[in-house]
This record gives sequence, structure tokens and C-alpha cells, in this order.
Amino acid sequence: MTKFQAEIDVMPKKEILDPQGKAVTGSMKNLGLAEIQNIRIGKHISLEIEADSEETAHAKVEQACKNLLANLIMESYSFKIEKV
Repeated sequence: MTKFQAEIDVMPKKEILDPQGKAVTGSMKNLGLAEIQNIRIGKHISLEIEADSEETAHAKVEQACKNLLANLIMESYSFKIEKV
């Protein structure tokens, strides 16, 4: 078995309102950073997985994202995997 490190980013879909991102965008103006706009806030997940191959690790991480880590109705995800 080989150990892999997965770095996963989960973000709200573009058509979904992001109240947290909107609040932070508004706060940027108060900090004198009005040129920073359209902030979207998501989550970053880091995990380790043991698998026979990178393809197997990729499939397992894909399954975890689809079934638990991302709400596919409101969020999209992307990830990269590296051998540890």
C-alpha cells in the first residue's frame, strides 16, 4: 500500500449566494481595500489515504467528495493527489 496526500477545495457554486463572502467583501471596504471584490468563501480539506495505486486513491477521494465532503447541489469541488 502506498500513502497519498489529497488536498481538496470545496466552493459554493457560482450561481449560489455566498453571504459569508459578501460580508467579507463589505468589510474590505472598511479596511481601505475596496479594490478587493467578489470574495467567495469555501473550505479546504487535507487528508491522507492508503491505496494500491494513484488511480485507486483518486477514485476513493472522488467518492468521499461526492458522498460526504461536498453538497453537490450547492457546492463544487476539486482536488489534487500526491504520493507521500
